Amino acid sequence: MKKLLLTGFEPFLTFSSNPTMKIVEELGGKEINGYSIIGRIMKVDFTKSGKQIIQFYEEVQPDAVISLGLAGGRTAVTPERIAINCNDGEADNSGNIPSGEKILEEGPDGLFSTLPIKQMTERLKKEGYPAGISNTAGTYLCNHVMYKMLFRLKEEGRTIPSGFIHIPASHELAIDSGKIPSWSQQDLTNAIRLCIEELS
Repeated sequence: MKKLLLTGFEPFLTFSSNPTMKIVEELGGKEINGYSIIGRIMKVDFTKSGKQIIQFYEEVQPDAVISLGLAGGRTAVTPERIAINCNDGEADNSGNIPSGEKILEEGPDGLFSTLPIKQMTERLKKEGYPAGISNTAGTYLCNHVMYKMLFRLKEEGRTIPSGFIHIPASHELAIDSGKIPSWSQQDLTNAIRLCIEELS
């Protein structure tokens, strides 16, 4: 059976929890669309997370990679179109503050997702979930991880599906954090399950 590496992040910034962790915990170990789901949680740390995603990739040897990230404030599930070669943003959980430097000096300016992002968003909307393709993964850890994984695959000449999906906050997180849009945890998990069903 094919293997899917599914990653999420630990809580970060002012967020008390991270719904991507619960999705990974719920779907890890399951079989969906011919894929055995192998879940991993990553640190929110510019010096560690990029190395972690590559370490997980080497350990699992997956046939597809989907990384998940929280986009508190977004109202829809948004597969990302592109990762850019730039680290920037607020301090990570270890206090590192990037200042616009390149992720990889030898890397291209941008790398495109190889996930079926159009099919994913169409499937989500068909099933009643707000969804859309995002053209910016930002410059924080989500973009960093997406870029590092895509670059590794490019180096190896592999064409497996790989990319990043941002999700809205959960109701639990919205209660803690204040006035931000939110979905139920069950809907968030179901939405990612539907995205996995669109993998070939």
